[in-house]
Amino acid sequence: MNPYSYTEKKDTRSGFGAGLMLAAQELPQVVALCADLTGSVKMDAFAKAYPERFFQVGIAEANMISIAAGMAVAGKIPFTGTFAEFSTGRVYDQIRQSVAYTGANVKIYAPHAGLTVGEDGATHQALEDLGMMRMMPGMTVVHPCDYNQAVQAVVAVAKHEGPVYLRCGRPTVPNFTPADQKFEIGKGYVLREGNDVTILTMGHLVWPVLEAASVLDEKGVHAEVINMATLKPLDEACVLRSVRKTGCVLTCEEHQINGGLGDAVAQLLVHKHLVPMEMMGVNDQFGQSGKPQELLDFYGLNVEGIVNRVLALRERL
Repeated sequence: MNPYSYTEKKDTRSGFGAGLMLAAQELPQVVALCADLTGSVKMDAFAKAYPERFFQVGIAEANMISIAAGMAVAGKIPFTGTFAEFSTGRVYDQIRQSVAYTGANVKIYAPHAGLTVGEDGATHQALEDLGMMRMMPGMTVVHPCDYNQAVQAVVAVAKHEGPVYLRCGRPTVPNFTPADQKFEIGKGYVLREGNDVTILTMGHLVWPVLEAASVLDEKGVHAEVINMATLKPLDEACVLRSVRKTGCVLTCEEHQINGGLGDAVAQLLVHKHLVPMEMMGVNDQFGQSGKPQELLDFYGLNVEGIVNRVLALRERL
């Protein structure tokens, strides 16, 4: 039985909007920059409440990153906002040279990530962004799982010194984490304890993994589920503690298998504690247009797919 329940579904991009308001109230240095997508990225409430701290740069994403870097040098805490694909691929050089290389205190907020962007299709479905940002020296990478965690993550990100990539999503998903749970950057959250398999996941796939764990319980397989809401720095102690107990691990991510959570965990385990491992994600493919759940089903990132992969993994022991 799933130990968690929810009364509503909400989108993590709206969690960002609420968190930005909280951060702005506490920290007057917080400013926001947007590339002509104010409503879509949920910066509209901030723009209305703090017009003197909001900067609409238009469809000029590279310029937005460079302006944010300059603002950080001047002591501001800038949050940039545009879709994940445009927050990374279109502006990679500016992030590398002006933000990461200088260690600028810029917060790159990237909603509309992954397959669940849905009908917008492959050109807008960022499936490489986590790998790109994880590779960037000095970049912290955060990916909350629901509305409540997104709210708290924004506050933590605003207080964190240094560049951060904050990934959020478009569709509504179960909102189940405690509203008052303080977000800790670099912490893995153990949502279920188990002895038979470790499942590491993040973002929109956390809830399906919890549901899959309930199905596995009925089959006599007790999964330990960990929400890796921070991809970088990875909570190595949390991962190692779990896999030493369970003896095998599955990673699930709404991202390319290459470069993301699976790669990060594999790099850790090959050096520290080698165990049988499987990775679930998009395998060297682009996305396509469709409803979010249809796409997750097509790529096998659903409850049935997770259960089957765990059972196959267990057969390797």
